[in-house]
Amino acid sequence: MAHLRETSDKALKLLRTLPRVQIGNLRPNPNSKQNDKRGRAQHGGDKHGAGNKGSGQRQNFMRLGYETGNQPFYLRFPYEPYYKGHHMKRQYPPISLLQLQVLIDTNRIDTSQPIDISTLCNSGLLKLKPAELEYGFQLTDDGLDNFKAKINIEVQHASEAVIAAIEKNGGVIRTAYYDPRSLHMLVNPKKWFQKGVPIPSRMLPPQDAVDYYTNPKNRGYLANPEEISQDRLVLAQKYGYELPKIEKDSAYEMLTTAKDPRQVFYGLEPGWLVNIVDKTITKRKD
Repeated sequence: MAHLRETSDKALKLLRTLPRVQIGNLRPNPNSKQNDKRGRAQHGGDKHGAGNKGSGQRQNFMRLGYETGNQPFYLRFPYEPYYKGHHMKRQYPPISLLQLQVLIDTNRIDTSQPIDISTLCNSGLLKLKPAELEYGFQLTDDGLDNFKAKINIEVQHASEAVIAAIEKNGGVIRTAYYDPRSLHMLVNPKKWFQKGVPIPSRMLPPQDAVDYYTNPKNRGYLANPEEISQDRLVLAQKYGYELPKIEKDSAYEMLTTAKDPRQVFYGLEPGWLVNIVDKTITKRKD
């Protein structure tokens, strides 16, 4: 009996020291309650990132430039004529003579064949994006003194110094315009041939580019060949080098190879159909 009395005294003493049972003291058993929400921010994640009310929860995104009733940025600032039509301006990614020489030295470009956009893109190191208004390559004079190759190249823009550097080595340079559809064909010829449609004609340059591509100083593909020959001599005298005679060169046929103004690929005329599977070419009957 004495043992039971001591045990009950200890229990009563413990109860006197413990707080009384209240709502604030109650706790569920461990892991007996599972939270059905993710516990993120105000709503616990039950809004799934779509906000609370209105257009936010419907993901009805505002149009580009709208500032919820405020005067937008493009109206707060004065008009600048320089940017007029900037989204339509043609872009020409640069490729330097140094890069071109490296591609030739590493056998990524064959100098025994004419070089155009397709040759440069197929090297694996240069990319052209016609969808981003890139209309071809411009050849820059970086590495001018180290360029030693004799090539027949076609680009879309070149400076006078670049033209002189190529012609000094006995090469030929030509600037030509390509419309966006022709550019897509040149960037990836295999994809175009797999469509199984005839090769279309290349479009003529727009009005603001006619002057450039008809100027013999720019070696435009629409310029008079006799005027280009005369300007080659003038440029050689200006830069002080002896112009090599292409007529006596062993690679004369390669150096004088040029496309027709309506032609897209070397050796393939508009209207021809290229079959990659059968490896055949169907020519157009005039």
